[in-house]
Amino acid sequence: MRIVFFGCDDFAAVSLERLIAKGHSVVGVVTQPDRPRGRGLSMTYAPTKQIALARGIAVFQPDSLKNPVLVERLRWFHADLFVVIAYGKFLTEDVLALPGKGCFNLHASLLPKYRGAAPINWALIHGEVETGVTVMQMDAGMDTGGIVAQAACPVPEDMTSALLRPQLADLGAGLLIDTLPGIASGGYTLIPQDNSRASRAPKMHKDLGHIAWDRSAREIHDLVRGVQPWPGAFTFWRGNRLKILDAAAATALMRGRPGQIVELHKDGFYVQAGDRAVLVRRVHPASSHAMDARAFLAGHKLAIGEVLG
Repeated sequence: MRIVFFGCDDFAAVSLERLIAKGHSVVGVVTQPDRPRGRGLSMTYAPTKQIALARGIAVFQPDSLKNPVLVERLRWFHADLFVVIAYGKFLTEDVLALPGKGCFNLHASLLPKYRGAAPINWALIHGEVETGVTVMQMDAGMDTGGIVAQAACPVPEDMTSALLRPQLADLGAGLLIDTLPGIASGGYTLIPQDNSRASRAPKMHKDLGHIAWDRSAREIHDLVRGVQPWPGAFTFWRGNRLKILDAAAATALMRGRPGQIVELHKDGFYVQAGDRAVLVRRVHPASSHAMDARAFLAGHKLAIGEVLG
């Protein structure tokens, strides 16, 4: 099959490399236009574009897929199949109708859970103990198409989104490769999604990581691990932003108002949440580098009774 690959980021790049390594005919890569990235706002190529250029694969970077001229340029690829992973734009009905075998998406959740842009983050924020990946046939909706195959994996209690992401990328690439022969032959069954079980995973925004200390300790723990590496969980200490990089819900109840530092400990410091305390184990102060909480305590005069937030 002639495959056109739609995708941008590191998650998508794992599947693109796997497709090429397995000898599939990737004839084009569609990614978003180059944009400034990083602190220096330097113009850098998306990971998928870098892979395509290194292997001599045509790259297409349209601002929009709604222009009929752009649709004709996609038609030029004469693709049997469009594979879409973390592309970040809706495919129009004109584009969805182009490949003979259809358009298939690899999504980083067990659909219909967590439809949207940030399924890995939201699964952790909501404390899921299991997540996974889904290959589905695309339709005009947001992650609403029929399911071709799924693969699940457990989510350990200390797993962060930064650690889970590459695991799901690898799991998804394997599922995609296993699914392609059936797609090529037409020997697959579509399972309709149960919309009554659907949940959303909208884009992350920079204020999402702001810790509300009146939430439960478990909710705060899940937020901290779910918003890594961006936007990151944070609070305020003496008027300055303090990023919380690692925290755990305490087993013992403690007394204090939400956000109050209630105990200093060899492993960090305890902050009162809505039901029990949270042990903060690693932080990133505004004027310094990331450090474990013991080092932070050694260099800063935290006092029991101070209130964060």
